[in-house]
Amino acid sequence: MEAITKVNLPFKHFRSGKVREIYDLEEHYLFIATDRISAFDVVLPNGIPKKGEVLNKLSLFWFEMLEDIVDNHVEKNLFPDQLHLHPELEGRSVMVKKAEPFPVECVARGYLAGSGWKEYQKTGQICGIKLPEGLVEGSKLPEPIFTPATKEEQGKHDINISLEEMCRRLGKDLAYHLRDISLRLYSKAAEYALQRGIIIADTKFEFGTVKAPDPESTIILIDEALTPDSSRFWPADAYSPGKSQESFDKQYVRDYLEGIKWNKQPPAPKLPEEVVMKTSEKYVQAYEMLTGKKL
Repeated sequence: MEAITKVNLPFKHFRSGKVREIYDLEEHYLFIATDRISAFDVVLPNGIPKKGEVLNKLSLFWFEMLEDIVDNHVEKNLFPDQLHLHPELEGRSVMVKKAEPFPVECVARGYLAGSGWKEYQKTGQICGIKLPEGLVEGSKLPEPIFTPATKEEQGKHDINISLEEMCRRLGKDLAYHLRDISLRLYSKAAEYALQRGIIIADTKFEFGTVKAPDPESTIILIDEALTPDSSRFWPADAYSPGKSQESFDKQYVRDYLEGIKWNKQPPAPKLPEEVVMKTSEKYVQAYEMLTGKKL
């Protein structure tokens, strides 16, 4: 199966992300999840078949499950008629509300991994939160923690910040509100996923505002939700603290690139077919385990 990495539609193009193409349809945005994949903030030359479909459908699954906690940007039952001319976009497109995003990534962690593990090794803390001594890579934390990060321009790494710094940037009330929502979303999703055989080690959320009469109702969940691109998914039956975990996300691609000693600077090397297909299988498996549906 061929990966879809480029899109050309007869609409006003708004922005290209690492994975998504966004079109401006006046009252709404059209989001299209391509099969592009990035690693170390560099987009790789070949895509991963079905990846965009997994990202889009899994986000829709979580948006619906979690809408009792916070509204989201999805516009249900609203779609341009012209899209029937582009069958390759089936399953990877969604119409969304126009929102003004907050300039902070809202990260929730239940386990010690990634940049959190690196920071803990140096300081015993993550984003100013002191953690117990003696934790190892992959340790389950005593309770989920909120570790925000900056949203940097494409090609630059996001930077972990403290809740206090987030308060300075957004205001205390908003910062604490986003923290509380993030932890509630993570806790509900992690509990559900564990019942389906997947550990959600950590995940990032993005929030924004839309115009509404009631200020409290303007904060919505945007972008994507709890996908293999925005989260660490580990198979629960293979979980073993003290080492890097098996995963359903793009860690498999990162591990390959680390193994060939790529310098993490553009241009990125082309992925072998074996790595492409194995990664595609991991994305599809995560979707099917979490939703109980075949892709």
